Amino acid sequence: MKAPPASPAAPQTPRAAPPWGLLGLLAVAVLALHALVLQTAPLRFGLALAPETPHPPAFVTRRIEAPPAPEPAAPPPTVQPVAKPAAKPPAIKKKKAAVQRPPAQETIEFVAPTEPEPVLTAEASAPEPPPEAAVPEPETAAEAPAASAESAPPAGPSQTPVTAIALPASARLDYKMTGSAKGLTYYANAELAWNNAGSAYDARMTVSALFLGARSLASQGQLGPEGLAPSRFSDKSKSEVAAHFEPDKGQISFSANTPTVPWVKGAQDRVSVFLQLGGMLAGQPERFAPGASISLYTVGPRDADTWTFLVEAEEQLALPMGTLRTLKLTRQPRREYDQKVEIWFAPALGYLPVRSKVTQHSGDFIDQQLRAVNPP
Repeated sequence: MKAPPASPAAPQTPRAAPPWGLLGLLAVAVLALHALVLQTAPLRFGLALAPETPHPPAFVTRRIEAPPAPEPAAPPPTVQPVAKPAAKPPAIKKKKAAVQRPPAQETIEFVAPTEPEPVLTAEASAPEPPPEAAVPEPETAAEAPAASAESAPPAGPSQTPVTAIALPASARLDYKMTGSAKGLTYYANAELAWNNAGSAYDARMTVSALFLGARSLASQGQLGPEGLAPSRFSDKSKSEVAAHFEPDKGQISFSANTPTVPWVKGAQDRVSVFLQLGGMLAGQPERFAPGASISLYTVGPRDADTWTFLVEAEEQLALPMGTLRTLKLTRQPRREYDQKVEIWFAPALGYLPVRSKVTQHSGDFIDQQLRAVNPP
């Protein structure tokens, strides 16, 4: 098969060369582009470069001028001292008379309280009202004057000298005790056991009441030409406190650890004092006529004070035991809230105490009257 004949070739037109101005502009643009890439590439491509280490600042020197010498300071102005006004003398408070607080007790105890009653000054607040009425406690004849004696600090020793003494024989005295407190009447029993051994003695006062238990006061010592010389006094209820007479040391000491007091010849305790009073009356009755007084330094379980009794007129006294002629001694209150104490001695019984009555400032009282005298 015969091939077709080839077509004739088209004529080629020669290309025109680009103009030189255009090539120059293009070259400038390429160079500018490369320069821009080279400047920005580290910030946009690859790992971040470490920041440029700062150069240390250049060392700069400067001259320091010495400061000018300071001018001498002017002397401070003289300050005249200001005279202080004279201080006013401290106001002297006038001492006001002490007002004794009424004891917050509406009943009379078995025995007089052994603690001093509280004392309030006029500047103190008003005393609190007494507590509600409690079960009354009677007070023994041997302890009756103690409250008035202990409501103030002990006074100095004072004694009525003993010129004659006549003590009764041993005996046991039974008393009927009646009391009144806030309108309430109560009863108790009391006993005074007196043992006269000639050269020594023992005396014990015991008080007992229903629901209240018992309380006893005891005195032991020697007997001599001037009567009783106690060596020990004790006050016992739930516990015991005692006073010890120590004439060799010239003192009286206490088991309650209270300060000692001076011992004086003829000092008594709260039991022996009533027997000593009776012995003085019996030994020299003409010396103690109505109007006379007897003072005895009397020791309690914690302190001591001088007790002074006024002799009053004779009196016929009706007692549970019977009617007896008696001699009455009274210890009047020395302060507003002291107790009044009255004691009757019977000459027919050797001047033994047959009755005692203690009256409070409020009017409450106890009355202890002899019911029987028995052998010891």
